[in-house]
Amino acid sequence: MNYVAYVQRVGPILQRHGFDLVLVLLVIAGVVEVSRQDTDAQTMLSPLWAGAAVILVVLPLFARRRYPFAAPIAVWLLGTAVSFVDGQLVVTSFSVYVAGAAAAYLLGNLPEPSRARIGLFVVLIGASVVVYNDPTRDMSDFVTIPATFAIAWLAGLALRSRADRAEEAEERAATAERERESAARVAVAEERSRITRELHDVVAHAVSVMVLQVGAVRHRLPDSLRGDRDALRAVEDTGRSALNEMRRLLGVIHDGDEEAELAPQPGLDRLDSLVEEVRLAGLEVRVRREGQPLSLPRAIDLSAYRIVQEGLTNCLKHADATRADVTLRYALDELQIEVLDDGVGPTTSDGFGRGIMGIRERVKIYGGEMAAGAGPDGGFRLEARLPVQGYKQ
Repeated sequence: MNYVAYVQRVGPILQRHGFDLVLVLLVIAGVVEVSRQDTDAQTMLSPLWAGAAVILVVLPLFARRRYPFAAPIAVWLLGTAVSFVDGQLVVTSFSVYVAGAAAAYLLGNLPEPSRARIGLFVVLIGASVVVYNDPTRDMSDFVTIPATFAIAWLAGLALRSRADRAEEAEERAATAERERESAARVAVAEERSRITRELHDVVAHAVSVMVLQVGAVRHRLPDSLRGDRDALRAVEDTGRSALNEMRRLLGVIHDGDEEAELAPQPGLDRLDSLVEEVRLAGLEVRVRREGQPLSLPRAIDLSAYRIVQEGLTNCLKHADATRADVTLRYALDELQIEVLDDGVGPTTSDGFGRGIMGIRERVKIYGGEMAAGAGPDGGFRLEARLPVQGYKQ
């Protein structure tokens, strides 16, 4: 456990400063290397000045985070300049060679393509000048040495391209997720608006009936019960006021949708008409009812119809199905609905459609449950359970 905690604490530090630690070791190794060189080596600098030159060439890499372009460029400019003073130092020092390769890699890894290309130009020209200043050069060195550093530059470019593709893929995934969430919110809002409009019709009808009945009772009361008549008049006026207020508020919410509000709301009694329309569209539908049918509340009846309607619509639009089975199971306290097709089944492209999300919201409002996914033998299955506890058959 202590080892894990140690790794978790030290890991980020090494990840951020590991390269700097390597540079420190590189400088130390370079200084030790030039301080132990033979007296007959072909060099014009003393060990002290040679060590200082190595430090000078490697030092700019420590500023690579703040100056990602200038720091590696400085390595090559300084190394080229040192080669004019001592042509052997640059080509024989392992530390200077590694610093040059690291600088070439960093230049290739730059996010700006124009700067990366400038960096490659500097690397190739600098390497050629260093080879020219080497008194022990061979003609093949003018090709092999610049090519070696060009490979380091290409490695940086390849990793940058890979990182860019990963970043783009991550951004596309994030954008797709935001679009899915936005589509889900729109679907839920639209379904809530639709439910609100439907409930307005159901409640308005019920309140209208109540107001009419109260008015009829009030007119039949004798004058001796004036107090009761006044009380019923107050109830009647309150009901009418509630209806007017409801229509006003719903009119604001559904501005421009008056035609839909005037249309009669369907229920399971119109299921046969819906099935016939779907059959005419090319989908074979079989309806099966199990159990003793219940006398459903108007809102539950309407929601059951909408669930079946959405399930069959999905079969037509998305499932590429040829047959669909609709099952209505009546229990003492609930209505179970199942729509099963023989189509392609659920897809993984962007989740369930907006209609399914809207149905999920509708079922949740009435305290029910909904499931959608692959059927037992393929295809797509939509299941919903609507509680009708407390209602008579």
